[in-house]
Amino acid sequence: MNWERIEDNWHQAKTEIKERWDKLTDRQLQDRVPGTRNQLIANIQESYGISRDDAERQVIAWEERNQFTNAHEESPPGARDQLI
Repeated sequence: MNWERIEDNWHQAKTEIKERWDKLTDRQLQDRVPGTRNQLIANIQESYGISRDDAERQVIAWEERNQFTNAHEESPPGARDQLI
């Protein structure tokens, strides 16, 4: 996962993060997450009262599904067709 892609698209990512974790406040998601990914995990942990491991698992799952992490990765020809 390349967190820089999320930072480069922070306005859009912030919207998706807020949809996924609606208990996060706008203050927690200001212009950039201070401390980046680790701060996001800490904010989720605090807001939801879950362990750091659980918060990190949720972020990993979100990263795997979100468009920013895979947007620039090349797929071999036909690879997408095999997934459908």
